[in-house]
Amino acid sequence: MSTGDPSYSLYGLTEEHQLLRASVRELAEDKIAPRATEIDEAAEYPWDVHDALRKADLLALHVPEEYGGPGADRIAHSIVVEEIARVCASSSLIVAGNKLGTMGLILSGSEELKQRYLPQVAAGTATFSYGLSEREAGSDAASMKTRAVRDGDSYILNGTKCWITGAGVNTHYTVMASTDPSRGPKGISAFVVHADDPGFSVGTKERKMGIKGSPTCEIYFEDCRIPADRMIGDEGTGFLTTLKTLDHTRSMIGAQAVGIAQGALDASIAYVKERRQFGKAIADFQGVQFMLADMAMRVEAARQLVYVANASAERGDPDLTFLSSASKTFASDTAMSVTTDAVQLFGGYGYTRDFPVERMMRDAKITQIYEGTNQIQRMVMARQLLK
Repeated sequence: MSTGDPSYSLYGLTEEHQLLRASVRELAEDKIAPRATEIDEAAEYPWDVHDALRKADLLALHVPEEYGGPGADRIAHSIVVEEIARVCASSSLIVAGNKLGTMGLILSGSEELKQRYLPQVAAGTATFSYGLSEREAGSDAASMKTRAVRDGDSYILNGTKCWITGAGVNTHYTVMASTDPSRGPKGISAFVVHADDPGFSVGTKERKMGIKGSPTCEIYFEDCRIPADRMIGDEGTGFLTTLKTLDHTRSMIGAQAVGIAQGALDASIAYVKERRQFGKAIADFQGVQFMLADMAMRVEAARQLVYVANASAERGDPDLTFLSSASKTFASDTAMSVTTDAVQLFGGYGYTRDFPVERMMRDAKITQIYEGTNQIQRMVMARQLLK
Protein backbone atom coordinates (compact mmCIF):
# COMPACT_ATOMS: atom_id res chain seq x y z
CA MET A 1 0.00 0.00 0.00
CA SER A 2 2.83 2.34 -0.74
CA THR A 3 1.69 5.80 -1.73
CA GLY A 4 4.89 6.96 -3.30
CA ASP A 5 7.21 9.81 -2.42
CA PRO A 6 5.49 12.01 0.19
CA SER A 7 7.78 14.99 -0.42
CA TYR A 8 5.05 16.50 -2.61
CA SER A 9 2.94 17.05 0.52
CA LEU A 10 3.90 20.72 0.69
CA TYR A 11 1.75 21.23 -2.39
CA GLY A 12 -0.96 18.57 -2.47
CA LEU A 13 -1.84 14.93 -2.03
CA THR A 14 -1.48 12.23 -4.65
CA GLU A 15 -4.51 10.68 -6.28
CA GLU A 16 -3.85 7.52 -4.26
CA HIS A 17 -4.04 9.47 -1.01
CA GLN A 18 -7.26 11.11 -2.13
CA LEU A 19 -8.78 7.73 -2.96
CA LEU A 20 -7.68 6.43 0.43
CA ARG A 21 -9.38 9.36 2.14
CA ALA A 22 -12.59 8.72 0.23
CA SER A 23 -12.65 5.02 1.08
CA VAL A 24 -11.89 5.57 4.78
CA ARG A 25 -14.49 8.33 5.00
CA GLU A 26 -17.08 5.98 3.52
CA LEU A 27 -16.19 3.29 6.07
CA ALA A 28 -16.22 5.82 8.91
CA GLU A 29 -19.60 7.23 7.93
CA ASP A 30 -21.09 3.76 7.44
CA LYS A 31 -19.61 1.72 10.29
CA ILE A 32 -18.34 4.17 12.92
CA ALA A 33 -20.37 7.40 12.91
CA PRO A 34 -23.67 5.67 13.79
CA ARG A 35 -21.94 4.14 16.84
CA ALA A 36 -20.00 7.15 18.06
CA THR A 37 -22.55 8.43 20.58
CA GLU A 38 -23.19 4.95 21.96
CA ILE A 39 -19.45 4.26 22.26
CA ASP A 40 -19.08 7.45 24.28
CA GLU A 41 -22.13 6.84 26.48
CA ALA A 42 -21.31 3.19 27.21
CA ALA A 43 -17.56 3.82 27.63
CA GLU A 44 -16.89 0.39 26.14
CA TYR A 45 -14.28 -0.67 23.63
CA PRO A 46 -15.91 -0.92 20.17
CA TRP A 47 -14.93 -4.40 19.06
CA ASP A 48 -17.20 -4.09 16.02
CA VAL A 49 -15.20 -1.07 14.88
CA HIS A 50 -11.95 -2.90 15.64
CA ASP A 51 -13.07 -5.79 13.42
CA ALA A 52 -14.18 -3.45 10.64
CA LEU A 53 -10.79 -1.73 10.64
CA ARG A 54 -9.01 -5.09 10.62
CA LYS A 55 -11.05 -6.36 7.68
CA ALA A 56 -10.29 -3.12 5.80
CA ASP A 57 -6.56 -3.65 6.43
CA LEU A 58 -6.38 -0.39 8.38
CA LEU A 59 -5.34 -1.72 11.78
CA ALA A 60 -1.61 -1.77 11.08
CA LEU A 61 -0.98 0.50 8.11
CA HIS A 62 2.52 1.35 9.29
CA VAL A 63 3.88 -2.22 9.26
CA PRO A 64 6.34 -2.61 6.36
CA GLU A 65 5.52 -4.88 3.46
CA GLU A 66 8.39 -7.25 4.26
CA TYR A 67 6.56 -8.21 7.45
CA GLY A 68 3.19 -8.66 5.75
CA GLY A 69 1.87 -5.16 6.37
CA PRO A 70 0.46 -2.59 3.93
CA GLY A 71 3.65 -0.50 4.14
CA ALA A 72 1.71 2.75 3.93
CA ASP A 73 3.61 5.99 4.25
CA ARG A 74 3.12 8.33 7.20
CA ILE A 75 0.78 10.70 5.38
CA ALA A 76 -1.51 7.83 4.43
CA HIS A 77 -1.59 6.74 8.05
CA SER A 78 -2.38 10.26 9.23
CA ILE A 79 -5.24 10.51 6.72
CA VAL A 80 -6.76 7.32 8.13
CA VAL A 81 -6.47 8.54 11.73
CA GLU A 82 -7.90 11.92 10.73
CA GLU A 83 -10.91 10.49 8.92
CA ILE A 84 -11.80 8.12 11.76
CA ALA A 85 -11.36 10.87 14.38
CA ARG A 86 -13.66 13.10 12.34
CA VAL A 87 -16.57 10.91 13.48
CA CYS A 88 -15.19 9.16 16.61
CA ALA A 89 -11.98 10.04 18.41
CA SER A 90 -12.10 6.88 20.53
CA SER A 91 -12.09 4.69 17.43
CA SER A 92 -9.16 6.58 15.90
CA LEU A 93 -7.03 5.45 18.84
CA ILE A 94 -7.38 1.85 17.71
CA VAL A 95 -5.14 2.74 14.78
CA ALA A 96 -2.99 5.47 16.36
CA GLY A 97 -2.35 3.52 19.57
CA ASN A 98 -1.24 0.42 17.70
CA LYS A 99 1.37 2.50 15.88
CA LEU A 100 2.62 4.02 19.13
CA GLY A 101 2.95 0.57 20.67
CA THR A 102 4.91 -0.93 17.78
CA MET A 103 6.99 1.99 16.48
CA GLY A 104 9.84 1.32 18.90
CA LEU A 105 9.99 -2.26 17.68
CA ILE A 106 10.12 -1.06 14.07
CA LEU A 107 12.78 1.58 14.76
CA SER A 108 15.03 -0.26 17.22
CA GLY A 109 14.11 -3.94 17.36
CA SER A 110 16.33 -6.73 16.10
CA GLU A 111 15.38 -8.47 12.89
CA GLU A 112 14.51 -11.59 14.87
CA LEU A 113 12.15 -9.60 17.11
CA LYS A 114 10.51 -7.88 14.15
CA GLN A 115 9.97 -11.23 12.43
CA ARG A 116 8.43 -12.61 15.61
CA TYR A 117 5.85 -9.86 16.18
CA LEU A 118 5.25 -7.65 13.16
CA PRO A 119 3.59 -10.33 10.98
CA GLN A 120 1.13 -10.90 13.83
CA VAL A 121 0.46 -7.16 14.03
CA ALA A 122 0.01 -7.01 10.25
CA ALA A 123 -2.48 -9.89 10.40
CA GLY A 124 -4.42 -8.22 13.20
CA THR A 125 -3.85 -11.09 15.64
CA ALA A 126 -1.58 -8.94 17.83
CA THR A 127 -2.05 -5.33 18.93
CA PHE A 128 0.28 -3.26 21.07
CA SER A 129 0.01 -0.68 23.85
CA TYR A 130 2.81 1.59 25.01
CA GLY A 131 3.99 1.64 28.62
CA LEU A 132 6.09 4.68 29.52
CA SER A 133 4.35 6.98 32.02
CA GLU A 134 4.12 6.47 35.77
CA ARG A 135 2.27 8.42 38.45
CA GLU A 136 5.46 10.23 39.44
CA ALA A 137 7.11 10.10 36.01
CA GLY A 138 4.87 11.60 33.36
CA SER A 139 6.51 14.58 31.70
CA ASP A 140 9.65 13.58 33.63
CA ALA A 141 9.66 10.09 32.13
CA ALA A 142 13.34 9.53 32.91
CA SER A 143 12.44 9.37 36.62
CA MET A 144 10.54 6.10 36.21
CA LYS A 145 10.71 3.59 39.03
CA THR A 146 9.75 0.40 37.17
CA ARG A 147 12.73 -1.95 37.37
CA ALA A 148 13.94 -4.80 35.18
CA VAL A 149 16.59 -7.02 36.81
CA ARG A 150 18.56 -9.59 34.83
CA ASP A 151 18.21 -13.16 36.08
CA GLY A 152 19.95 -15.66 33.82
CA ASP A 153 18.16 -15.73 30.47
CA SER A 154 15.31 -13.58 31.79
CA TYR A 155 14.47 -10.17 33.15
CA ILE A 156 12.20 -9.76 36.15
CA LEU A 157 10.02 -6.64 36.00
CA ASN A 158 8.50 -4.88 39.00
CA GLY A 159 6.58 -1.63 38.99
CA THR A 160 3.51 0.19 37.72
CA LYS A 161 2.70 2.13 34.57
CA CYS A 162 -0.27 4.46 34.24
CA TRP A 163 -2.41 6.11 31.56
CA ILE A 164 -1.92 3.12 29.25
CA THR A 165 -4.09 3.42 26.14
CA GLY A 166 -5.68 0.12 25.14
CA ALA A 167 -4.72 -1.64 28.38
CA GLY A 168 -6.76 -4.76 28.92
CA VAL A 169 -7.66 -4.90 25.23
CA ASN A 170 -4.31 -5.22 23.47
CA THR A 171 -2.33 -8.45 23.41
CA HIS A 172 1.18 -6.96 23.81
CA TYR A 173 2.89 -4.03 25.49
CA THR A 174 6.09 -2.14 24.75
CA VAL A 175 7.34 -1.30 28.23
CA MET A 176 10.14 0.96 29.43
CA ALA A 177 11.93 -0.11 32.62
CA SER A 178 15.14 0.87 34.35
CA THR A 179 17.86 -1.79 34.10
CA ASP A 180 20.47 0.46 35.74
CA PRO A 181 19.00 3.28 37.89
CA SER A 182 22.47 4.74 38.49
CA ARG A 183 22.67 5.76 34.84
CA GLY A 184 19.40 7.71 34.75
CA PRO A 185 17.93 7.93 31.23
CA LYS A 186 20.84 5.87 29.86
CA GLY A 187 19.86 3.03 32.19
CA ILE A 188 16.36 2.60 30.71
CA SER A 189 15.62 -0.37 28.45
CA ALA A 190 12.62 -1.38 26.33
CA PHE A 191 10.85 -4.75 26.44
CA VAL A 192 7.96 -6.59 24.81
CA VAL A 193 5.53 -7.90 27.42
CA HIS A 194 2.68 -10.28 26.64
CA ALA A 195 -0.72 -9.79 28.23
CA ASP A 196 -0.60 -13.39 29.50
CA ASP A 197 2.89 -13.18 31.05
CA PRO A 198 2.80 -14.35 34.70
CA GLY A 199 3.08 -11.39 37.04
CA PHE A 200 1.48 -8.95 34.59
CA SER A 201 -1.97 -7.52 35.36
CA VAL A 202 -4.25 -4.65 34.37
CA GLY A 203 -5.99 -2.27 36.78
CA THR A 204 -9.44 -0.73 36.59
CA LYS A 205 -10.33 1.68 33.81
CA GLU A 206 -9.91 5.39 34.42
CA ARG A 207 -13.13 7.43 34.47
CA LYS A 208 -12.34 10.01 31.82
CA MET A 209 -13.71 13.24 30.40
CA GLY A 210 -13.45 12.03 26.80
CA ILE A 211 -12.24 9.24 24.48
CA LYS A 212 -14.35 6.98 26.67
CA GLY A 213 -14.42 4.13 24.17
CA SER A 214 -10.65 3.71 24.46
CA PRO A 215 -9.74 2.02 27.77
CA THR A 216 -7.03 3.72 29.82
CA CYS A 217 -5.68 1.76 32.80
CA GLU A 218 -2.72 1.18 35.05
CA ILE A 219 -0.66 -1.94 34.37
CA TYR A 220 1.27 -3.82 37.06
CA PHE A 221 4.41 -5.93 37.10
CA GLU A 222 4.88 -8.18 40.12
CA ASP A 223 7.95 -10.35 39.61
CA CYS A 224 6.97 -10.51 35.94
CA ARG A 225 9.54 -12.76 34.29
CA ILE A 226 10.12 -12.34 30.56
CA PRO A 227 12.80 -13.82 28.28
CA ALA A 228 15.84 -11.60 27.80
CA ASP A 229 15.48 -11.86 24.03
CA ARG A 230 12.36 -9.70 24.25
CA MET A 231 14.46 -6.61 24.87
CA ILE A 232 14.05 -4.03 22.10
CA GLY A 233 17.50 -2.84 21.08
CA ASP A 234 20.46 -2.97 23.44
CA GLU A 235 20.30 -2.55 27.18
CA GLY A 236 20.20 1.12 28.14
CA THR A 237 18.84 2.33 24.79
CA GLY A 238 15.16 2.37 25.78
CA PHE A 239 14.91 6.09 26.44
CA LEU A 240 16.48 6.89 23.07
CA THR A 241 13.96 4.53 21.49
CA THR A 242 11.21 6.45 23.29
CA LEU A 243 12.37 9.78 21.89
CA LYS A 244 12.62 8.37 18.37
CA THR A 245 9.18 6.76 18.72
CA LEU A 246 7.53 10.00 19.78
CA ASP A 247 9.09 11.83 16.84
CA HIS A 248 7.14 9.45 14.62
CA THR A 249 3.87 9.32 16.57
CA ARG A 250 3.18 12.81 17.90
CA SER A 251 2.09 13.85 14.43
CA MET A 252 -0.52 11.06 14.62
CA ILE A 253 -2.03 12.87 17.60
CA GLY A 254 -1.93 15.94 15.39
CA ALA A 255 -3.88 14.00 12.77
CA GLN A 256 -6.40 12.91 15.39
CA ALA A 257 -6.81 16.51 16.51
CA VAL A 258 -7.34 17.67 12.92
CA GLY A 259 -10.01 15.02 12.48
CA ILE A 260 -11.85 16.07 15.63
CA ALA A 261 -11.70 19.72 14.57
CA GLN A 262 -12.91 18.91 11.05
CA GLY A 263 -15.83 16.94 12.44
CA ALA A 264 -16.82 19.88 14.63
CA LEU A 265 -16.47 22.30 11.72
CA ASP A 266 -18.60 20.11 9.43
CA ALA A 267 -21.30 19.81 12.08
CA SER A 268 -21.25 23.56 12.66
CA ILE A 269 -21.62 24.44 8.98
CA ALA A 270 -24.59 22.11 8.63
CA TYR A 271 -26.21 23.47 11.78
CA VAL A 272 -25.91 27.19 11.05
CA LYS A 273 -27.51 26.65 7.66
CA GLU A 274 -30.57 25.10 9.31
CA ARG A 275 -30.90 27.10 12.53
CA ARG A 276 -33.04 30.22 12.09
CA GLN A 277 -33.20 33.34 14.23
CA PHE A 278 -34.69 36.76 13.47
CA GLY A 279 -36.33 35.30 10.39
CA LYS A 280 -33.23 33.95 8.67
CA ALA A 281 -30.55 31.26 8.92
CA ILE A 282 -27.88 32.20 11.42
CA ALA A 283 -25.35 31.43 8.66
CA ASP A 284 -26.39 34.76 7.15
CA PHE A 285 -25.00 36.71 10.09
CA GLN A 286 -21.52 38.08 9.53
CA GLY A 287 -20.41 37.29 13.10
CA VAL A 288 -21.18 33.62 12.50
CA GLN A 289 -19.50 33.68 9.10
CA PHE A 290 -16.31 35.12 10.59
CA MET A 291 -16.26 32.38 13.26
CA LEU A 292 -16.59 29.69 10.59
CA ALA A 293 -13.88 31.29 8.45
CA ASP A 294 -11.44 31.36 11.37
CA MET A 295 -12.28 27.77 12.32
CA ALA A 296 -11.74 26.50 8.79
CA MET A 297 -8.52 28.48 8.39
CA ARG A 298 -7.02 27.00 11.55
CA VAL A 299 -8.08 23.47 10.65
CA GLU A 300 -6.47 23.65 7.22
CA ALA A 301 -3.27 25.17 8.62
CA ALA A 302 -3.09 22.37 11.20
CA ARG A 303 -3.71 19.73 8.56
CA GLN A 304 -0.89 20.99 6.36
CA LEU A 305 1.55 21.12 9.27
CA VAL A 306 0.64 17.53 10.18
CA TYR A 307 1.29 16.42 6.60
CA VAL A 308 4.62 18.26 6.47
CA ALA A 309 5.68 16.59 9.74
CA ASN A 310 4.74 13.18 8.40
CA ALA A 311 6.58 13.79 5.15
CA SER A 312 9.60 14.79 7.24
CA ALA A 313 9.33 11.51 9.17
CA GLU A 314 9.16 9.58 5.91
CA ARG A 315 12.37 11.19 4.68
CA GLY A 316 14.14 11.15 8.04
CA ASP A 317 14.75 14.90 7.96
CA PRO A 318 16.89 16.47 10.71
CA ASP A 319 14.07 18.86 11.65
CA LEU A 320 11.65 16.01 12.40
CA THR A 321 11.70 16.54 16.18
CA PHE A 322 10.66 20.18 15.83
CA LEU A 323 8.01 19.50 13.19
CA SER A 324 6.51 16.56 15.05
CA SER A 325 6.12 18.59 18.25
CA ALA A 326 4.89 21.63 16.31
CA SER A 327 2.24 19.65 14.43
CA LYS A 328 0.95 18.00 17.59
CA THR A 329 0.84 21.29 19.49
CA PHE A 330 -0.72 23.44 16.79
CA ALA A 331 -3.28 20.82 15.78
CA SER A 332 -4.36 20.04 19.34
CA ASP A 333 -4.66 23.72 20.25
CA THR A 334 -6.70 24.12 17.07
CA ALA A 335 -8.95 21.19 17.98
CA MET A 336 -9.66 22.70 21.39
CA SER A 337 -10.43 26.16 20.01
CA VAL A 338 -12.51 24.92 17.08
CA THR A 339 -14.62 22.53 19.16
CA THR A 340 -15.18 25.29 21.74
CA ASP A 341 -16.36 27.59 18.96
CA ALA A 342 -18.57 24.80 17.61
CA VAL A 343 -20.31 24.44 20.97
CA GLN A 344 -20.81 28.22 20.97
CA LEU A 345 -22.34 28.17 17.49
CA PHE A 346 -24.78 25.46 18.56
CA GLY A 347 -25.84 27.62 21.50
CA GLY A 348 -27.79 25.79 24.19
CA TYR A 349 -27.97 22.69 22.00
CA GLY A 350 -24.19 22.57 21.88
CA TYR A 351 -24.09 22.08 25.62
CA THR A 352 -26.24 18.95 25.40
CA ARG A 353 -25.44 15.39 24.43
CA ASP A 354 -28.06 15.52 21.70
CA PHE A 355 -25.47 16.95 19.30
CA PRO A 356 -21.93 15.66 18.66
CA VAL A 357 -19.95 18.86 19.29
CA GLU A 358 -20.19 18.42 23.08
CA ARG A 359 -18.45 15.04 22.76
CA MET A 360 -15.92 16.43 20.30
CA MET A 361 -15.00 19.23 22.72
CA ARG A 362 -14.40 16.71 25.51
CA ASP A 363 -12.40 14.45 23.20
CA ALA A 364 -10.29 17.33 21.90
CA LYS A 365 -8.90 18.16 25.33
CA ILE A 366 -6.78 15.02 25.64
CA THR A 367 -4.89 15.84 22.44
CA GLN A 368 -3.25 18.74 24.31
CA ILE A 369 -2.11 16.36 27.05
CA TYR A 370 -1.06 12.90 25.93
CA GLU A 371 2.17 11.98 24.15
CA GLY A 372 3.66 14.98 25.92
CA THR A 373 1.72 18.00 27.12
CA ASN A 374 1.78 21.03 24.89
CA GLN A 375 3.93 22.78 27.47
CA ILE A 376 6.52 20.01 27.09
CA GLN A 377 6.20 20.28 23.30
CA ARG A 378 7.09 23.95 23.46
CA MET A 379 10.16 23.06 25.51
CA VAL A 380 11.13 20.48 22.88
CA MET A 381 10.70 22.99 20.07
CA ALA A 382 12.68 25.68 21.89
CA ARG A 383 15.55 23.29 22.53
CA GLN A 384 15.68 22.43 18.87
CA LEU A 385 15.78 26.12 17.97
CA LEU A 386 18.53 26.89 20.48
CA LYS A 387 20.83 23.96 19.73
